[in-house]
Amino acid sequence: MVLAAKLTFLLSASVLWLSTSVDSSTNDKDGKGGCGLGFPGVPGTPGHNGLPGRDGMRGERGEAGVRGEKGDRGISGKVGPKGERGSNGVTGRTGRKGDRGEKGERMNSQSVNWRQCAWKREDDIDSGLIQECPFKKQSSNTALKVAYAANMRVNCPGTSCCGRWYITFNGSECSSPLPIDGVLYVNDPSSNGLNPLRHRQIEGFCDNLPAGIVKVAVHVGNCHEYGSSDRYSGWNSVSRIMIEEYPESQK
Repeated sequence: MVLAAKLTFLLSASVLWLSTSVDSSTNDKDGKGGCGLGFPGVPGTPGHNGLPGRDGMRGERGEAGVRGEKGDRGISGKVGPKGERGSNGVTGRTGRKGDRGEKGERMNSQSVNWRQCAWKREDDIDSGLIQECPFKKQSSNTALKVAYAANMRVNCPGTSCCGRWYITFNGSECSSPLPIDGVLYVNDPSSNGLNPLRHRQIEGFCDNLPAGIVKVAVHVGNCHEYGSSDRYSGWNSVSRIMIEEYPESQK
């Protein structure tokens, strides 16, 4: 339809142009006029789009915009894989020299500090003090080694009994590390009674004792969960307490 309309329009324009041309020619032959003006021609077919032009020059940089609001915090990412172990760092500088320590207590290194208390008597004591032996301790950072050697026995015809011999320091048993003691147990089912008079010895170390005079003593008494019995110390022989001061024990 569009094509037919265009052809009709072109045909009509051509007829009108020819008519105008004839009239103009006739008038010219009569000598009455010059060239006449014709009708406008038919519009041409629109041409194709031209090629894109080149990019223009870059414009100036605009001003910075207003800073936007802070967005919500994102979801935490997964923990990454463990990295390889790094190399050792550079060795640091040597620290400053420490302050000088306090002067320690002087102890005679030429000889051992020791004492012995000995006696020869028979102590028919079932419970209580047997002998005291004062000792002058040179330092608070040392330990005392104490030994008690004597003839000891317990006697209980027809039953069992127990006796305990122990050392005290200024009236108390050792607590660092533990008491120094020994027990003698007898089980005598006969009615005649046993009399086991034997030489025995108890000894040990005690720490954390102050410097100065320390009253070392040996006692006899009941065993744990046992009552009194016939006890005897020092029969027909010498008894002794031996005390030595030693440097602090290794940890």
